[in-house]
Amino acid sequence: MDYKVGLLGRILLLAGSLFLLSYAIFDTWGVFMISLFIILVIFQIIFMLRYSESSFKKVRTFLDNIKQDKYSQLYPVKFDGTETDDLHIEFNAILAKLKEDQAEKEANYQYFRSVFKHLSIGLITYGENGEIQIVNTAAKRILDVEELKNIAQIESINKELHLAIQNLRTGGSELIKIAHPDGIMQLSVYVIELLMRGEKFKLVSLQNIQSELEEKEMEAWQNLVKILTHEIMNSIAPISSLAGTLKGELEDKMDHNEPLNPADMEDCLMGISTIEKRSQGLISFVSEFRSLAHIPAPKFGSIGISKLFDQLEILLQNQLESQGITLKKELNPNELILFGDQNQIEQVMINLLQNAIQALEESEEKIITLSAFIDESGKIILEVSDTGKGIEEEALGKIFIPFFTTKSKGSGIGLSLSKQIMRRHKGNIQVRSKQGEGTTFKLIFNG
Repeated sequence: MDYKVGLLGRILLLAGSLFLLSYAIFDTWGVFMISLFIILVIFQIIFMLRYSESSFKKVRTFLDNIKQDKYSQLYPVKFDGTETDDLHIEFNAILAKLKEDQAEKEANYQYFRSVFKHLSIGLITYGENGEIQIVNTAAKRILDVEELKNIAQIESINKELHLAIQNLRTGGSELIKIAHPDGIMQLSVYVIELLMRGEKFKLVSLQNIQSELEEKEMEAWQNLVKILTHEIMNSIAPISSLAGTLKGELEDKMDHNEPLNPADMEDCLMGISTIEKRSQGLISFVSEFRSLAHIPAPKFGSIGISKLFDQLEILLQNQLESQGITLKKELNPNELILFGDQNQIEQVMINLLQNAIQALEESEEKIITLSAFIDESGKIILEVSDTGKGIEEEALGKIFIPFFTTKSKGSGIGLSLSKQIMRRHKGNIQVRSKQGEGTTFKLIFNG
């Protein structure tokens, strides 16, 4: 029997009793009958209230169990066709579904928690009050702790690391070096800020990249040794060969007590001159290498971009005119000011302009464009563009590597120096090129 049918039946029975009571009063059936009908009506009202209260109580109990995540309680079903049975069947079906969903969520939670704990990257989550929510095994191993309850505990491990975690915002990262029983660790610290159910918390990842850095460092040293060996051997081999030839000729003359005639003297002088020239070239190469490793700290000051462009044009005017190159200057705004080291920025621009001039040697259209503007993010951008032959795609990824060059007379130092200088200015240098159309070098300053 449905709950509505049971309730409707009781309401109809109460209405009938009230009708009979009113009829008895108006028809003067007597005090006894009237009293009997009044008692009957009162009992019917009480029973109907109890019936409704019983159903509401069961619903309240059911809702309380859901609020408290109590899904294991079962409501008895007698299969007698009553409305209570129907209600209990529905309750049990809902609880079974909720219990199944809860079990699935718990399984997913345990799965992700297990993955979280066993990741090789250290992960920590903590709330606004600093209390640690989850810390995985890798993070404990990196920090060399058995337990971590509050993020403030990291300060006693490494103050620089604690400061980085506190100050970094979403997407921010920093490299921190910390001491560890297993040796020095170079940590890459990455932070994400999250919001869940109105509560803010941070997810911190700690990755030890010491081995990767050491591997890259070793690879860099090996490449450097190869380059230095190649360059030095290229210079020393002819010097050694020529010196040996001169020595042999002189020894032959001395053994036979023959004087040096003017032709022999001229050959010796030419040989010695060649040795001197190649030696100076080797010294110059080593000097350039030393300059790459010892760039002075920039002396920051205000640089007027318009004035800088004018100075560069005057400096390179003879080269530009002799090769028929047109120099265009584009500034927005015209009064753009850059904060940096005047001499170092000039050196970078000269390097880029010299590269552009050389790139235009075989071009029909010879145009170099100097541009300066502020991009949407507020960064100051300087660009040097040419209409030259462009750079091959394979070489684009290597042009900033020390001593790599695509030019027969190049040393491969200029762009490496430029990149180092830009790093000292907390900026960056980028290049884009298309063969047959030209190349653009882009200097990015954070303003």
